[in-house]
Amino acid sequence: MTGKSPKRMREVKNVEIKGKKKKTATTKDFFALLKKLKWPIGVTVVALILSLAETIAGLVIPLITKDLVDTLSSALFSWKTAVLLFTIFVVQAITGGFSHYMLTYIGETIVADLRSKLWNKVLRLPVPYFDGNETGETMSRITQDTTTLKELVTNHLVTFISGIISIVGSIIILFFLDWKMTLIMLISVPVSMAIFIPLGRIMHKVAKGTQAEMATFSGHLSRVLGDIRLVKAYRAEQTEAAQGEKAIRTLFGFGLKEARIQAVISPVMTLTMMSILVVILGYGGAQVSRGALSAGTLVAIIFFMFQIIVPFAQMASFFTSFQKAVGATERIQHILVMESELPSGIPAAPSGKIRFDNVHFAYETGKEVLKGITFEAQPGTVTAFVGPSGGGKTTLFSLLERFYQPTAGEISIGESPINTIALSDWRAKIGYVSQESPLLSGSILDNIAYGLEIRPSPEKVRAAAQSANALDFIEAMPDQFETLVGERGMKLSGGQRQRIAIARALLYNPEILLLDEATSNLDSGSEIHVQEALVRLMEGRTTLIIAHRLATVIHADQLIFLEEGKVTGVGKHSELYNEHELYREFAKGQGLS
Repeated sequence: MTGKSPKRMREVKNVEIKGKKKKTATTKDFFALLKKLKWPIGVTVVALILSLAETIAGLVIPLITKDLVDTLSSALFSWKTAVLLFTIFVVQAITGGFSHYMLTYIGETIVADLRSKLWNKVLRLPVPYFDGNETGETMSRITQDTTTLKELVTNHLVTFISGIISIVGSIIILFFLDWKMTLIMLISVPVSMAIFIPLGRIMHKVAKGTQAEMATFSGHLSRVLGDIRLVKAYRAEQTEAAQGEKAIRTLFGFGLKEARIQAVISPVMTLTMMSILVVILGYGGAQVSRGALSAGTLVAIIFFMFQIIVPFAQMASFFTSFQKAVGATERIQHILVMESELPSGIPAAPSGKIRFDNVHFAYETGKEVLKGITFEAQPGTVTAFVGPSGGGKTTLFSLLERFYQPTAGEISIGESPINTIALSDWRAKIGYVSQESPLLSGSILDNIAYGLEIRPSPEKVRAAAQSANALDFIEAMPDQFETLVGERGMKLSGGQRQRIAIARALLYNPEILLLDEATSNLDSGSEIHVQEALVRLMEGRTTLIIAHRLATVIHADQLIFLEEGKVTGVGKHSELYNEHELYREFAKGQGLS
């Protein structure tokens, strides 16, 4: 429903959404999520094989280089060795290129699957979730958090595996070449780990904070840009700019924290690597000069040193990315484990009278909005709800559409409680026209036919538009039914939007019609056209109307007066006028008798 008051928005943020409680994600949860995703198994196996081939080629290159350098020093240059070395370089380049493309393909495939799962889940979450979460934050989960997961798989996961193989293979070969120099290199590992582990934990907290703040900032942007006309109408640009600036400064602070950590990691890595290089060159040079070590072996040792240090440096990046992905998993899982709206139930929705039996409802525990509502609406009749604002009229419609569940009592149609009916079948029975009737970006045709599984014929669309008094203004436009309505239909007038909404409802052909102040915001000229269209729409349908202007519902089959969530009067206009004091005051205030 549209038009929530600030008070109601505060209330709905506290709605308890049934489902599993949010918990901190673990590595186990992360891998459990990966298992649920659609992995291209064949491509993954080939990518792993190619990455392994690239890694093995990298391990072979130093050994061949060793032989090549030794032949140079002995003036017996081996062209065969040079050609072999060049061939391995080519093989490494080709396998690296193909594996990179395949890893990207894998990452894109699983993130597409994850986004599809999230999108379908979000569309089926109950309305209270959207009441309590800003749209931009949910968008951030589907876009940014899934991208974080993709980057880990695409850029780091297989690199991490091949890096371990490269490190282990290099160390084993180095022990055979010169075990003393290998021990010198390995001394740097615990020193580096002592620095990286605490820094990695800090990086995890910083990355998690950055992602949370980015989601909040996205929510702020979505809210402000979605209501930009309100912002401009009330000259709130400066206020919103200040709030946006605050979020930007917070993100800036997180960025600097991450930069400070990287500023420590990078020099430490460089210092470690250069120190080892100097020690190896000095010690190895002395060994070469004494004849205890060949020049080729020294070159091979230096190569293998890089085969260890480079993957080791990449692992630091992997752990940072991994921590980000685990944090993203926590937020993604929070959505995936929520209970969706229950689609199951009686497959065909029954017909009959609509009955509210002692229905109670509260957005927040202890603050009831509806207090024991009881009434009946007979098939084909018109029931109008009147009374002071805040009496619970719109909430009553929300319960009927099953956006929320009553906290007590029962709503039924015929002899069946509506919560036992398949949700899609139940909502297929209902047509809803509100006081604002927002449209979606797209054409007039898209909006009239919105939600229908089968695209209606042009004749049916024209007939619906004509019955809704919309055909004349549509055909007067240059693009007619293909006219773009703009964001939320803002290129059209309020009366035009209402008539398109009525045409949509006519095409939908509902059994139950809900009208929420459908003519309250219109000028007299538009109201006449809309009122005529509504009369056609109401024919033969069970209609429930929310109205503040009693003149529009004075001839309803029954009027129900709601005050502070209670029914205080039921009857026709004349009955309530004679028996209900507050209704009589309303009627006199509007010039009715």
